[in-house]
Amino acid sequence: MSDLRRPVDVAVGVLIRPDGRFLLTSRPEGKVYAGYWEFPGGKVEPGESIEAALRRELHEELGITIGTSEAWKEELVDYPHALVRLHFRKVFQWQGEFQMREGQAMVWESLPVLCAPVLPGTLPVLRWFAAERGHVGATHTGDEGRA
Repeated sequence: MSDLRRPVDVAVGVLIRPDGRFLLTSRPEGKVYAGYWEFPGGKVEPGESIEAALRRELHEELGITIGTSEAWKEELVDYPHALVRLHFRKVFQWQGEFQMREGQAMVWESLPVLCAPVLPGTLPVLRWFAAERGHVGATHTGDEGRA
């Protein structure tokens, strides 16, 4: 197995406000899929737990300190540039003001998500939210007519 096909572990934060809206951020210029919308997070460093990686990444990218996070789901996504294992964790508590430290944008969304385009690895989360919340119909812009 080549290094490109060995899964890269990525901690992903699904920040959810009390009103149910969730945070999406845009991928900054200079990164693969720049301009696509995703849940924030990043690569897990050797010897680092998923939760520790998420805590570090959200502080580095967004300037916030999260409370405990709840392991939710995992998804293996095969992008042309890398095979990634996304570890999604729900986050309901955080402290600090959001700072877009990588020049990215942020938006609080609900279903259907209006920002576009959405990163392919984000789409399963939108389907999981739809199932949890009893949402019927499109989950995001460009998904019209799908149930």
